[in-house]
Amino acid sequence: MDYIDLELITPELSMVLLAGLIIIVDLFSSNKKLLAPLCLIGLLVPLYFCISLTQESATGGFKGTIQVDDFSIFFKYIIILSTGLVILTSATYAKKFDKHQGEYYSLILLSATGMMLLASATELITIYIALELTALPTAALAAFIREKKSAESGMKFLILSAVSSAVLLYGMVLIYGFTGSTHLSEIGPAIASQLSNSSGISDHGVLLFSVILITAGFGFKISAVPFQMWAPDVYEGAPTPITGFLSVASKAVGFAIILRILYMVFENEALSSDWTSMMAVLSAISMSVGNLIAIKQNNIKRMLAYSTIAQAGYVMVGLAAMASDTTLNTSGPVGILVYLAGYTFTNLAAFAVITAVSENSGDDSIDSFSGLIKRSPILAGIMTISMISLIGIPPTIGFMAKIYIFGAAVESNLTWLAFVGVINSVISAYYYLRVVKTMFMNSASENSQMKTSIGPLSAAVISIVGTVVFGLYPRPIIELAREAISTIVG
Repeated sequence: MDYIDLELITPELSMVLLAGLIIIVDLFSSNKKLLAPLCLIGLLVPLYFCISLTQESATGGFKGTIQVDDFSIFFKYIIILSTGLVILTSATYAKKFDKHQGEYYSLILLSATGMMLLASATELITIYIALELTALPTAALAAFIREKKSAESGMKFLILSAVSSAVLLYGMVLIYGFTGSTHLSEIGPAIASQLSNSSGISDHGVLLFSVILITAGFGFKISAVPFQMWAPDVYEGAPTPITGFLSVASKAVGFAIILRILYMVFENEALSSDWTSMMAVLSAISMSVGNLIAIKQNNIKRMLAYSTIAQAGYVMVGLAAMASDTTLNTSGPVGILVYLAGYTFTNLAAFAVITAVSENSGDDSIDSFSGLIKRSPILAGIMTISMISLIGIPPTIGFMAKIYIFGAAVESNLTWLAFVGVINSVISAYYYLRVVKTMFMNSASENSQMKTSIGPLSAAVISIVGTVVFGLYPRPIIELAREAISTIVG
């Protein structure tokens, strides 16, 4: 290990140090109001290090186990943004944790650290360690309320996460046995060499089985069908800001490592047809199951849990498109990155509003939004724009993201999958607009103005500004996405 290696992980190191600082301040200070502002100011340090690393070319470190490039930096930006908005949303929500606010914020920062490391990982063991560093703090956060539902959600997430990690690890072991290496840069050529003397992956049962296991392991992380069973209960029981964190940050980094593995390992043409078929089918099923079950939900957090399952299906359209395109057309992966960035703004805006409403009503039902337009016009307007963006209606970033994703499918001769995506977007309008209808058409149980804390309101405003601004002018995100993808394609 030398200075260059340490320089590459300065964003992660600064996040760990910030988490430690929060614990120390919480231990010696009785003023818990300092913790959230200190976290937000401290996040400027890893952000600065990310910006400084962007100015350099792709660099590997720690004997090739991590790689810092525009691709990993793109996702680190998303993670830092998500972390900041979640902490801002939690500024008043965390009061219910009383003396444990320091642990709450520190666990968020440690989970974000694991996500940032995962975005840079290029070696199987490093990927596994980063996944566990992400999952363990998240499991603790899911159970942080110390109520029956919260304890159940934390335990369910911990157990199912452990099972998925075991499945993923077994798939990695088989890959190692087949190729003799754990480095992604060496696994790809080894697989290509093995497949060059055969008709396809079907001749190699070990390789086929490992691909299935790895797909299942990552399917859990992105909550894709049929690995989504944990999401509804965990989303409902976890603290509302943590639900938002799970829905965007963990999903984004899950797709980040999938993209890197696809380009570095499974780029071989003999694998592409099998991978395309698998991704296309999982995508269609995830979209359909998520949207259809979401229609029946009365709890808004469970509704958005099924929504995020459907959203995973939309993103997987881009995975199927890129796998089927042997010419390395980057429209699919660029669409994925644009979609994830847009989804971050949109979904965190929705969860900031949900946090504000639940703080006042103590209820997570859709009915708690009744008459919100009269009680808090600003929150009602933000929630409306968020729902519109999730449907994919202009002028929001959600519209531009779906245009990219579905366009990539059409270019890759997956028109049927794009059609399924459009149909599902129409279906999703029913339950998204149901929330809007409740806010505008239903009468409120009380007509007094709702008092909104500055934290959730600020987070909601920042998120929705990003949703609208990048919907009207998406070029900055598109350019960042193209630069990010070019580093791993090259």
